[in-house]
Amino acid sequence: MRAIARRHAYVMVRNPHRLFDVSLWPLVDVLLFGSLGAYVGTANVSGPQRAAAYLTAGIIMWHVVYQSQIALSTGLLEETWTRNLLNLMVTPLTEIEYVAGVALFGMVKMVIGLSVMVLAALAFFSFHAWSLGFGLIPVAAVLLVVGWAISLFVMGIVLRFGTGAEALAWGIMFVVMPLSGVFYPVSALPAFLHPVALALPTTHAFIALRGLVNGNGLDGGQLVLGAISAVVLLALGFAFVTHMLTVFRKRGLVTRYS
Repeated sequence: MRAIARRHAYVMVRNPHRLFDVSLWPLVDVLLFGSLGAYVGTANVSGPQRAAAYLTAGIIMWHVVYQSQIALSTGLLEETWTRNLLNLMVTPLTEIEYVAGVALFGMVKMVIGLSVMVLAALAFFSFHAWSLGFGLIPVAAVLLVVGWAISLFVMGIVLRFGTGAEALAWGIMFVVMPLSGVFYPVSALPAFLHPVALALPTTHAFIALRGLVNGNGLDGGQLVLGAISAVVLLALGFAFVTHMLTVFRKRGLVTRYS
């Protein structure tokens, strides 16, 4: 029994990302729900209906980021799980063609997932997502680009460090979510996290979304800030995954998956 316990302890120590289960995720939960409680507990919320609209609209639009990121990331992981990565590497398929193909399929999955959520919100909570207007479309576009950018970073890390890093595919979004102010304004976060939150393109997209929920129309300034930072993040993601792919080929790391 001690040997089994030690065996798993060694695995955790040698794979620091496995410590996320006992360190980072509990911290994220406290941050997310603590900030949510701090926001709801203030007088800034004009009423329970407004808070409910923030929550419902926030979780629906958050799935744009989540679905676009998870589709790309698990697309690569699927090739590693099925030992198909080596086959792809010897085909004329370019990296951009591969990413575009997976992203295309991911968009189909995202549309299906969002449709389910919009219909469920309407059926269960009488929340009409389209009542927010066409401003939802540019907000969703920014969030879509952010999801793709994050997935490129995840793909680069998986190429470099192997499937042991695949937990990032699911876990990284739960770090970004509370910092983005999906359900509450950034002011509800601890003060020292405000600069981090404002550096994220998702934060500006959700500020623009809350403007729609409040009936104030689309905040063009916040949307432009979010769009610019999302494009910059996407460019950095491409540069990172391209570099990791070069390292992957030079060191023959593809043998991990053959």
